[in-house]
Amino acid sequence: MRPLQNCRSECLVSVIRQFHYDILQRPLFFPFYHSDLVKAIIGIRRCGKSVLLRQIEEELLEMDISPSHILFLNFEDLEYSRLTDAMALHAYVRDLIQDNQKYYLLFDEIQNVRDFEKAVNSFRAAMNVSIFITGSNSRLLSGELSTLLSGRYVSFRIFPFRFWEVCQLKGLSRNTLTDQHILEYMKWGGMPQRFQFQTESETRVYLTDLFNSIILRDIIQRSRTKDIESLSRLIEYMAANTAQTFSAASISRYFESIDRKLSTETLYNYIDSIENAMIMNRVRRYDIRGKQILTRMDKFYLTDMGLGTIKSTGFKPELGAMLENVVYNELLARGYEIYTGKLQRGEIDFVALKNGQKEYYQVTYLLASDDVIEREFGAYERIADNYPKYVLSMDHFDFSRDGIIHKNILDFLMDP
Repeated sequence: MRPLQNCRSECLVSVIRQFHYDILQRPLFFPFYHSDLVKAIIGIRRCGKSVLLRQIEEELLEMDISPSHILFLNFEDLEYSRLTDAMALHAYVRDLIQDNQKYYLLFDEIQNVRDFEKAVNSFRAAMNVSIFITGSNSRLLSGELSTLLSGRYVSFRIFPFRFWEVCQLKGLSRNTLTDQHILEYMKWGGMPQRFQFQTESETRVYLTDLFNSIILRDIIQRSRTKDIESLSRLIEYMAANTAQTFSAASISRYFESIDRKLSTETLYNYIDSIENAMIMNRVRRYDIRGKQILTRMDKFYLTDMGLGTIKSTGFKPELGAMLENVVYNELLARGYEIYTGKLQRGEIDFVALKNGQKEYYQVTYLLASDDVIEREFGAYERIADNYPKYVLSMDHFDFSRDGIIHKNILDFLMDP
């Protein structure tokens, strides 16, 4: 991997995403290249989905697939603006298919095509094709698509760069890392294109533009909301309170404090839109003793920390909550199903489930006093099972005790 200073900015995203694709994504995608299952790739806007789709196209060409049998359509490209609905898309693709050999259909940002689900299902059912689709809204996999393609698609979520990917990008190893590197990541996040910029002011302008494009294209146009100010204020409030438990009552009190009122229905619609645009992720509570999922008082975590920085105007983010957010994103990228652990008295930051196994995580910025140590380690006293239990912090001294593993956050994040 070439370090940052040796890469031209225009190929930066491609270089790191190629690395990401080779190491992590290719083993997941490759078995499905020639399958008739629809491959759905989702992720927040500008996280690198288009680059990955181009890399898949390049690999198909390396397999000696004829270019005439690979159709790449980017529905944010003006060239395809006339393909506004399923019938137009179906007619366009049908005219390009000339024989019975397999065709590879790569559709980028397909949610811009009205009723695209019907066209995709028709291609899959009636033609010899392998279909890849990408989208910037989690609703891509809900509604009619999931109904029409039930059991006939596989999905992959793409994330902004994880911390260890940023280190690869910058040519950093564990031996050369300092706490300042993780603090910088906690502030500005891992959106690929932000690494093209040299100053904080340039980065802020880029992230602000990205945020506005998400608001405009992925929320306002789809939800048809008119109260943009209230929506922006809600995102600002949620970003400033990442890792905190939310309720309709607490958010309503905030809006009352700034002389604005939102109905509960409007509030929940806004939160759903924010979640669907993948700005934030919802984490439900898990009753550890009762082994059931609770549906009230959820937590929300930012998909990318940089979006929180530009929206936290007037707020000073709490470092422990920001670190918790980074750990959540890392666990999510590792493929865990994540909950907040509810105990009779207190809670565990994360219960992470994967392949029938369970892991517990407590996250704090520093184990700075005996009270903090007792709080973080003592939370596990009421959990009787033998699943792994971790405490993660910025401390460089090992506080492990009673079978509970303490890890420095850099050691945790640098293990891909």
